[in-house]
Amino acid sequence: MENVPHQPDGLTGPVSAPHADEVIATLLDYRLAEEAMRRRTRDSMRMGTTDLQALRFLIKAQGEQRIVSGRNLADHLGMTSASVTALLDRLTKSGHVQRTPHPTNRRSNMITATPGSDEEVRQTLGAMHSRMIEAARALSPDDAALVRQFLESMTAAVDSVDVVNAP
Repeated sequence: MENVPHQPDGLTGPVSAPHADEVIATLLDYRLAEEAMRRRTRDSMRMGTTDLQALRFLIKAQGEQRIVSGRNLADHLGMTSASVTALLDRLTKSGHVQRTPHPTNRRSNMITATPGSDEEVRQTLGAMHSRMIEAARALSPDDAALVRQFLESMTAAVDSVDVVNAP
């Protein structure tokens, strides 16, 4: 029987090139580490994945001086209005977001992260972000351009995958 090597992601097939396999394996290790960090963050903040995604979106929007409505949040998260309402009820009750009248649309609310939730996210993720920035700063400009090009290519490869409906 032929010895079929395993790819870093657990799939089988011919080894493309040892250096490529090492890069993919390292990228997968990074993804696993990031997923574990996100799980620890969710646990420490007592939030689900979608709750944390919503909060990070709101904090980023506030930093960019953008107004976010429930509809904007639903579009970003790919959720229905009813699901976002339940999410916002939860985050409002926990003190992480507040709803105020939209400044230009009387039928809508403006959704913002509370200052306390912004600080909580910064405390929870700040050290990790600092270490990531330092790792990026350690790259030479040429290496940074190469890494950016690689990550953009990987993003395009992942984004181009069509979901195949299983029978």
